Amino acid sequence: MTTAFYTHADGEAHQTPPGHPEAPARLAAIADALAAREFDALDRQSAPLATEERVRLCHPQAYIDRIRRALPAAGIYQLDADTHVSNMSMQAALRAVGGACAAVDRVMGAQGGNAFVAMRPPGHHAETEKPMGFCLFGTAAIAAKYAMQMHGLTRVAVVDFDVHHGNGTQDLLWDESRALFISSHQMPLWPGTGNADETGAHGNVMNVPLKPGTDGAAFRRIYEDIVLPQLDRFAPELVIVSAGFDAHRDDPLAQLDLLEDDFAWVTGALCDLAAKHADGRLVSVLEGGYALPALGRSVAAHVKVLMERSA
Repeated sequence: MTTAFYTHADGEAHQTPPGHPEAPARLAAIADALAAREFDALDRQSAPLATEERVRLCHPQAYIDRIRRALPAAGIYQLDADTHVSNMSMQAALRAVGGACAAVDRVMGAQGGNAFVAMRPPGHHAETEKPMGFCLFGTAAIAAKYAMQMHGLTRVAVVDFDVHHGNGTQDLLWDESRALFISSHQMPLWPGTGNADETGAHGNVMNVPLKPGTDGAAFRRIYEDIVLPQLDRFAPELVIVSAGFDAHRDDPLAQLDLLEDDFAWVTGALCDLAAKHADGRLVSVLEGGYALPALGRSVAAHVKVLMERSA
C-alpha cells in the first residue's frame, strides 16, 4: 500500500484578495514541501471534478446554483466578510470534493491504505446553505456521506483538529446517526460555536474546546484522555480527518501552541485507531494553515506519518 496524494492546479486558480490569508500560495507551499525526495513514493493523483450530485449529499441544489451565479466573469466577488469567489472558484471547490470522494474510493478499494487531499478552498465552515470562513462546500462531510452512500458504511468518523471549530461539518452531520464528528479547537475564537454541550441529534458530535496557549503536551493529553477513547468506542469503518494546521504556534489567526511534532503525533494516533477498526482506511483533507513555512513543514510531517503507516 502507498499513500495517495490528490491535488490539482485549479486549486491555485481560486483567487482571493491581496493579503487574504487563504491564498493560492498555500498550495504552492505544500507542493514545495512535498517535492523532497522522501516523498517520491507518494502516489500522486489529479483531483477529479465532483458532480453536483455529490455536492447535493450535503447542500441543496438551490445553494449550489447560488454559488455558481455569484462567480464573477473577472475579478473577485465578496460573499461575506471573509469568503470570496473568482471565476474558477466553483471549479476548485468541485475538485476539492472530487478529490475527497476519489480518496474514499481509493482507500475503500483493493489498494486500501490512506490518502491526503491538498485542495482549496477549504470546507469545514460551509453550512447547509451558507458559505463562510473561506469555505464553499463541506468537503469532509460530503466525503463521509459519500462513503455511506457508495460503500455502505454505517460508522464514519470525522476528526477535525483545525484551530477553528468545524461548524459547517457539525451542521451537515448533526442529524447523521452513522457519523461521529469530533472537533478540537481554540475557544474563544471565531466562529464562536463548538461548546462542549453541542452534541448532535444522536449524541454523534463531540466538541473539545482548547484554551488559548494550549501547547503540544496538553493537546496530546486531551486526545489521549478524551478524543481517542471516544473514537475507540465508536469503532469507525473509515476515518476522515479535517487537517487544519492553523493550530501551529506561528499561525497568525489564532493562539494555540502546537508544532510539527504534535501534528505528526496526532496523525499517528489517528492512523493507529484506523488500523485497529478500519483496516487502516483514513482520508485526510486540507483545511486551514496560514503561516506558509509552518504550513509546509506541518503538512510534510503529517504526510510522512501517513506514508509510514501505509507502507
